[in-house]
Amino acid sequence: MAPFSTRPFGRPRPSKPELAVFVSGVASMGLEILAGRMIAPQFGSSIYTWGSIIGVFLAALSLGYHYGGKRAAYRASNERLAWLLLGTAAYVAIVVFAGDLLLAGTAGFPLPGRFASLPAVILLFGPPTYLLGFISPYAAELSDTEGVGEASGRIYAVGTVGSILGAFGTTFLLIPSLSIEAIGFVFGLLLVGSAASLTVPLRDREPMFATIAVTLLLVAAVGSGALGVSSGGQVVYQTQTPYQELEVADLGDTRTLYLDGQRHSAMDRSDPNRHVFTYTRYFHLPYLFADDPDEIDRVLFIGGGGFTGPKRFAEEYNATIDVVEIDPEVIRVAKKYFRVKESEQLNIHNADGRQFLRETDHTYDLIVLDAYKKDKVPFQLTTVEFMQLASNRLSEDGMLFANLISAPSGPASKFYRAEYRTMSEVYPQVYTFPTTDGAVVQNIELVATKNRTRLTTEELQARNDRRDIGIDLESEIATYEEPPPTDGVPTLRDDKAPVDSLLEPMVGQRYVIQQTDGNATTG
Repeated sequence: MAPFSTRPFGRPRPSKPELAVFVSGVASMGLEILAGRMIAPQFGSSIYTWGSIIGVFLAALSLGYHYGGKRAAYRASNERLAWLLLGTAAYVAIVVFAGDLLLAGTAGFPLPGRFASLPAVILLFGPPTYLLGFISPYAAELSDTEGVGEASGRIYAVGTVGSILGAFGTTFLLIPSLSIEAIGFVFGLLLVGSAASLTVPLRDREPMFATIAVTLLLVAAVGSGALGVSSGGQVVYQTQTPYQELEVADLGDTRTLYLDGQRHSAMDRSDPNRHVFTYTRYFHLPYLFADDPDEIDRVLFIGGGGFTGPKRFAEEYNATIDVVEIDPEVIRVAKKYFRVKESEQLNIHNADGRQFLRETDHTYDLIVLDAYKKDKVPFQLTTVEFMQLASNRLSEDGMLFANLISAPSGPASKFYRAEYRTMSEVYPQVYTFPTTDGAVVQNIELVATKNRTRLTTEELQARNDRRDIGIDLESEIATYEEPPPTDGVPTLRDDKAPVDSLLEPMVGQRYVIQQTDGNATTG
């Protein structure tokens, strides 16, 4: 078969095997990026997760290249290529239909945290990537291009161009626009369409029947995944943003925002400004640490989520509230589903928190850092350099409040202890408030002040009794703990912030979120 046919004006057209190589490149890179979104809700999106994904895809492709090359001389044909593409599409349908079940089934393997995602990545994406590895050596064997080097070069080039398109298309078009199931469906149809083109004109009906069967399997898989119910209640809205998987779900009167499968914010639909999660009540603590709470005139929240804190602050206090949120979809969802309204008092900025602090001309009396997740922490918001930048943007008596997710003691406390040590490099006093009992993974609140005199819990309780700050924080003050030991953990710096390794001991552990009604939920 000639590798090229000629169109008018002598423009070359890729042969059918080269089209298969192009599609396999698109699909392999697209599935690799999609894997990150599928794996993240169960295992996080740390460097260990991404390293596992990249390693598994490369290993599976290499294995496919190896065995495909050994068999190409006597098995390569357009029909064989079609069967490989159909087999890949069928497996993609299985992943779309049963991905969550397969993920849950692999979560119990007794592996160290950094390797926890490996079984899931291998099971979900190893087989289809292995099949795609056969495409290139088969296509090279079918090429009539003179010389092995030229044929191989053409195949590598076509496949790489497909991978580039798959990377950019999935990142900038598919993920911001479609659900995981829909993206899998798109790749499945692309593979089926390429398989169909390889078998035209038909010599055998089996490929035709197989093409129809796989197409129906894909339709059934994506249809079954479109049900609007999750363990968190009735799904109101769900999407993939450029940064994370986002879901809004209603359970009774409570509306919850899930980011990458974890509870992030909650709202009582009958009382939108009520604190549903206990940890958000701690946001008010700085009004007790301040010598004069009326002098807190401007507050910055880094991280918006469901905007529980900003909404309550705007209602309760005579202060200007700025919120900087990096994900534009989170802002849109907060306005539509969590009753957030911008006003002269509440300003919302779509930007990176550190960049905003670097460029702003405002001075703040309080900065609330609420941008950390259990398994995904932007390291640039954890370092000494960031803490110093925040301090520079604070007034003389300004405070930094940080909402961490960690354990207060034990192996899973490494991130908390490292962050405490880092903040203490910049701020004279740092106070610790766990939000639930025990050494479980939970929200831990840190209050960092420029005041060199350390307040006692008795003084805080006295201020709580005297001051009307719109909320009684007696029980929150009682959770105060002495500074944690910081030996064995690093000070985080821009040139070395091993956040992923500090978060690793939390992989697979329950994240306990205390609710104001006395119940505890897991994130």
